Parts: sequence; structure tokens; C-alpha cells
Amino acid sequence: MRILTGIQPSGNLHLGNYFGSIKAMLEAQDKEDMFIFIADYHAMTSVQDGTKLYENKLKAAAAFLALGIDENKCTFWLQSDVKEVLELYWILSQFTPMGLLERAHSFKDKIAKGLNANHGLFSYPVLMAADILLFEPKLVPVGKDQVQHLEITRDIALKFNNEFGEVFSLPEALTDEFLAVVVGTDGAKMSKSYNNTIDLFTEEKTLKKQISAIITDSTPLEEPKEWQTCNVFALAKLFLDEAGQNELKTRYGRGGEGYGHFKMYLNELVLEYFKEAREKFQKLVNDEKKLKEILEFGAEKASKIAKEKMQTIYAKIGL
Repeated sequence: MRILTGIQPSGNLHLGNYFGSIKAMLEAQDKEDMFIFIADYHAMTSVQDGTKLYENKLKAAAAFLALGIDENKCTFWLQSDVKEVLELYWILSQFTPMGLLERAHSFKDKIAKGLNANHGLFSYPVLMAADILLFEPKLVPVGKDQVQHLEITRDIALKFNNEFGEVFSLPEALTDEFLAVVVGTDGAKMSKSYNNTIDLFTEEKTLKKQISAIITDSTPLEEPKEWQTCNVFALAKLFLDEAGQNELKTRYGRGGEGYGHFKMYLNELVLEYFKEAREKFQKLVNDEKKLKEILEFGAEKASKIAKEKMQTIYAKIGL
């Protein structure tokens, strides 16, 4: 079964990214046909600084590879390295009613947050449709804010199919309800938008500061504490097996330790769990040549599929 996901190179990866989706990707690449791309075209709607975008996409590639994405097990590429996506984007635009895009919640939300109301932002869902339909995945992991975009993809595909026959298969959404939800330092869902993240590849000093910022209650050090409602425990349990979780629950219940102790313990868990990945990330991010070779290898695999699909489309539309 083919699963496709795109990741915008717009900031550091955090615990929510890893336990919410990346960990599942790593497991899926051993048994499913995984397609993963870095969405640098999409990132242009919010990043117009060329130097920053270039650095961000290389860091994103280094981060995913460091965490265990294997270019030999899955297809991993840079969106802009497969130009067919832009060609299909234009073709699909001819089958996309204005009203369909005008109803997109994401466009309205981003405008409300101050982003420029340009064509790229408005037609974002059409490019997303091209990303998906070009490779015909069965499942597409999406957050709640992206579900409507996948519905738009299906609508566009249906309009095209009604005109030319069954050219595109209809993808299904793999939504947040099937994925882990990781709490942030404030107890809400961990997200860059909420500024409540614990980053995977940040400096140790910054990591400690982020973990220290986790909101806890004011229970005195000597008293027992409620692990059930503690944000620190909610994060620590992600790294622990059942025995480890039970041991931590016992520490909470007997008192004598403050939340500072548990935050120190969480810091140790994060550093130990991601020790190898953090070391690999530093090597990769400083080896631009190797990163480019890996991305080009993935682009070659993706391009072969894209070109074959475009031949079918050309024949239908007369190009």
C-alpha cells in the first residue's frame, strides 16, 4: 500500500512531530510503499528568503535521515526536483472551480494571521492535489487543518475523471485520530504555532530550557503528585515501557521529589533516546554533497513514476 506525505521545511522538528507521525513513518517504511517529500514549493508561501529556504530544506532532509528515514526503503525527495508536479498543478487548475478554493478554511486562516493574499497561497490546495494525484497513494497522513485540502484533491480528481475517464485514483485521509497526540510544554497539543515545543536537534542548553518551561502545578516537593495530570509525565511515558512507566508512577506517588527532578529525568530521556540521531544530524547537516546525492537518488525514483503518469494525462488532454 502506498502512503504519501509531504513535510514543509519550516522550522525545527520537535517531539510532537516525531511521536505524532515520524515514528509511524519509520515503522511503515519497512512494510509499506512510503513516499516522503520535502515541500519546498509549498514553503514559499511563507518563506521568501532564498537563503533561509535553502538552509531549511537541507536541515529538514538531514533531520529525517538522522531519525531513520532510509532512502533505500522509501522514496524520499525534494518537491522542486520533480518538475512534473508544477505541470500537473497547471493542468488541474483547469478543472478547479474558483468557489472550491474560495471555501478553503486554511486560506482564510492564514490571511487572518497576516500572510499576503497572493495567488500561491490561494491555489495551494491545487498544488497539494498535484503532489498527491501524481503518485496515486492509497493513504495521505493529514492534520485536521489539512483534511479539507484532501477533500479538494478528491473533488478535483473526480472532475477530471468525469471528463476523461478513470485517470486518478481517490486518496484517503489518515487523520490525527489515528496518530499520537503529544502535549506541549503548556499542556496543549505540541505545535510550532503555539510556541510550546521541545525540539529534537537543538543545543543541549536550549533543550534544558524548553523542558524547564513545562507547566506543572504547585504541589510541594515532599507531597505525592498526580502523574495522571502532569505534562512532564505525559511526555516521559513516550520513552518508557510499561515497567518504566510504573516505576515513574511510584516516584510520583511517594513524594520527596519535586517537578524539577522529573524535568531533569525527562531531559535525560530525550538526550539518550535521540543521542544517535543528534550525532548523525550534525554530520549530515555539514555534508551538503551527501544530502544532495540522497535527495537526487529519491528524485530519480519519483520522476520515473511522475513521467509515466504524465504520459497518460497527456494522451487524455491532447498535449
